Amino acid sequence: MHENDHVPSALAHPRRAPGLPVDATAVPRYAGEGTFARLPRFADLPGADTLVWGVPFDSGVSYRPGARFGPGHVRQSSRLLRPYNPALDASPFERRTVADAGDVGVNPFDLQEAIDTVHAAARELSGTGRTLLTIGGDHTIALPLLRNLHAMHGPIAVLHFDAHLDTWDTYFGAPYTHGTPFRRAAEEGLVDFEHSAHVGIRGPLYSSLDLQESASLGFTAVNARDFVRRPLDDIISEVRTRLGERPVYVSLDIDVLDPAFAPGTGTPEAGGLTSAQLLEVLRGLDGLDVVGADVVEVSPAYDHAEITGIAAAHVLYELLSVLPRPRR
Repeated sequence: MHENDHVPSALAHPRRAPGLPVDATAVPRYAGEGTFARLPRFADLPGADTLVWGVPFDSGVSYRPGARFGPGHVRQSSRLLRPYNPALDASPFERRTVADAGDVGVNPFDLQEAIDTVHAAARELSGTGRTLLTIGGDHTIALPLLRNLHAMHGPIAVLHFDAHLDTWDTYFGAPYTHGTPFRRAAEEGLVDFEHSAHVGIRGPLYSSLDLQESASLGFTAVNARDFVRRPLDDIISEVRTRLGERPVYVSLDIDVLDPAFAPGTGTPEAGGLTSAQLLEVLRGLDGLDVVGADVVEVSPAYDHAEITGIAAAHVLYELLSVLPRPRR
């Protein structure tokens, strides 16, 4: 008998119900394909209505690089995710048909070409209304992603989780960086000025004008210190009221978390949210019209024991859990 005859069929053909992650009772979590949550690939599930995909790009960073390795790190850190979310009494992989669309190849030497590539890829993947959850990459990619959504929904209510405003004008004279996407988006009319907000803002600024200019672009701000001074339910209620019934895009820089909970990022700031606080706010979005999301700035070279990657994977899981059922 040939030695390959002894290979268990479950390893050769991972057991998976259509649209669901690989069965962990058949294939150990540390084995099998490295897709997000061990979901099927888009090529094997072309009818998927929701896609997780990666943009391995960090040419827009201003401090520590490495977020180009974020998508692979988050996927590896997602292996322990399970099909049922008890916090929301939801089964996100049954509520929607989810697949991993892999990574888009982005030019690391030409920022404008990279932005155009992300925009074109998002337009192609969103197809006839697919919902995209994007793993970055640095925060520059939020701009082309918002351009794509604006073409589908009009002005978007942006819920931006971050330590930083990302509404600066230029850096070293460059208009497109990871610190400028929401200024450019507001200038292009992509943002719903009456229904957008920053959450988790903290740390030193260049001047008080930074806050004034961000407010003039249509963003209110829930500061990180609000999370230690106010009840969490009040913050969630404020965020929901601000977003209203508009189409909502969630753009989440992992540095919204305190470095104790997300050391693997490019521009860490002390005094951030805990993982528990962040996940609760995301769960509080249930019932809103969330039309897409990104999780960016995971830089695995600075991570320890997958702390940041695991946090990012759970963020994506909660975002999948609050997506409304697909429009038919």
